[in-house]
Amino acid sequence: MTAFDVAVIGAGLVGSAIARLLGGARLRTVLIEARADVGDGTSKANTAILHTGFDATPGTLEARLVARGYRLLREYAEATGIPVERTGALLVAWTPPELATLPALRDKAERNGYTDCAIVDARQVYSTVPDLAPGALGGLTVPGESITCTWTTNLALATDAVNRGVTLLRGHRVTAVHADGALTRLGTDRGEIGARWVVNAAGLGADTVDRLFGHERFTVTPRRGELIVFDKLARPMAPLIVLPVPSKVGKGVLISPTIYGNVMLGPTAEDLDDRTATGTSEAGLRFLRDRGAALMPGLLREEVTATYAGLRAAIGADDYLIDVSARQRYALIGGVRSTGLTASMAIAEHVVTLLAGHLDVAPRPELPPAPRMPNLGEAFPRPYQDIAAIAGDGEYGRIVCFCERVTRGEIRDALQSVIPPVTVDGLRRRTRAMNGRCQGFYCGAEVAGSLR
Repeated sequence: MTAFDVAVIGAGLVGSAIARLLGGARLRTVLIEARADVGDGTSKANTAILHTGFDATPGTLEARLVARGYRLLREYAEATGIPVERTGALLVAWTPPELATLPALRDKAERNGYTDCAIVDARQVYSTVPDLAPGALGGLTVPGESITCTWTTNLALATDAVNRGVTLLRGHRVTAVHADGALTRLGTDRGEIGARWVVNAAGLGADTVDRLFGHERFTVTPRRGELIVFDKLARPMAPLIVLPVPSKVGKGVLISPTIYGNVMLGPTAEDLDDRTATGTSEAGLRFLRDRGAALMPGLLREEVTATYAGLRAAIGADDYLIDVSARQRYALIGGVRSTGLTASMAIAEHVVTLLAGHLDVAPRPELPPAPRMPNLGEAFPRPYQDIAAIAGDGEYGRIVCFCERVTRGEIRDALQSVIPPVTVDGLRRRTRAMNGRCQGFYCGAEVAGSLR
């Protein structure tokens, strides 16, 4: 049995961010992932919006960490090449009560430290988004909201962790916990792992791991969010993120451009019992089409590229659940919902600060540079457009996936990367291959064959 100073369970955005910081200290750290790839759970299927935190509940831990994470992730994206497009957002009021709510939402944003929101009239709303349905009464601008690539973000954090010396174990599901003096033995389906401290960042499985430590303090309810992705030809219809005015029921359905050049409609919000129910439903897609027709009827005439669903780890609380037990040498991160992408680096910073009284978390000198990630964003140059790159390596000029313009060079680089994919979906998340109009109908065989 190999023993580590810290074991981080869950290689999603939060777990990878924590492992990255711990990997920068003089600690032997292991990052344990139950699935075949990093970011293959909750982190892979969200709206991929980098939030300013304007609408968070003031005074909560979530509000503080989202605001801090927004700054940290923007800086990290610049250093690593994670694509970020600052599109801005517009909350649209369709009824007099919603219009009357806008000043309170602006005040809420200011209490959260975000002071750039402005109330606009209906003329300005339609000047910004001409394709909206008739009837909008006004809106609230949020110029700092951005779109990004959650896949690249997760992979960058995990790659950075591995480069700093963290051991990554994929396909290791934690099934048992045994206290053994100063060491905690984690039973997995592929053997035991020992650690002085354990950090539970297991997302949808966080309550299951928490119970292995003897707690009964929360239950994760998988909340399914279904989305419809429209073809790139629809992109001019959504120049920025169009948000509904939130209600007691929830934040509602949005229309957003994606970093890959598409337009996204969703998500739904349906509480389930099945933690594997990531398929779309007839009822969910019908609901989205009805909402889309009411918000932007022209969008429904555009071609649909894909539909998908993700599960959020709802715990029935209005804030993150982060706790450290010195007695058990155990840290819990639970209830991180759709804001987890934005807050991930700040959550990691917060957790490591809590651990500082128990572990030497001081950064080592001369850490390796942050990894430079391949660009998957449509608003930025990609290899097939880079004449110099093609001149230096002809594989960047040989396209495999014509829908998304993915080249053999990019697929080769992914397969030779620090954390190479072992599944077709993993390769898709690293390159965009099979992610376009035909969904792999034409290139699927060649893409899958590259994994052999």
